[in-house]
Amino acid sequence: MEHGKGGKDRFVMLSPQLLRILRTYWRLTRSKRWLFPGRDDERPLVPNVLHAACRSACAAAGLSKSVKVHTLRHTFATHLLENGADVRIIQVLLGHAGLQSTARYTQVATKTISNTPSPLDRLRLEVVPPG
Repeated sequence: MEHGKGGKDRFVMLSPQLLRILRTYWRLTRSKRWLFPGRDDERPLVPNVLHAACRSACAAAGLSKSVKVHTLRHTFATHLLENGADVRIIQVLLGHAGLQSTARYTQVATKTISNTPSPLDRLRLEVVPPG
């Protein structure tokens, strides 16, 4: 997103699979100005329509937890973290000025914590019986 909150740009990697889907969508719609136009080609999709689509998708998926469009941002950051992305890269993608914002923003999953090796595991310790 260009010029998001605080006038900062936000970035998301575009997977080859999603790019193919978007290209197919564009070939079918052939919108002249916007990839996701509103009621006419002159204006982009309005946020209310996006929020309604999110609610519909959650209902169709049978989710009981409240999910908002902004939840996708949290989920994106959490998945990056779980897959080993450096927190500084996540900071840049989210457009945060300070690392503290990113640390609060990303939700550390149990899987990430359990897969994190302890530095104590690298110690070479022996049990020596008292003598």
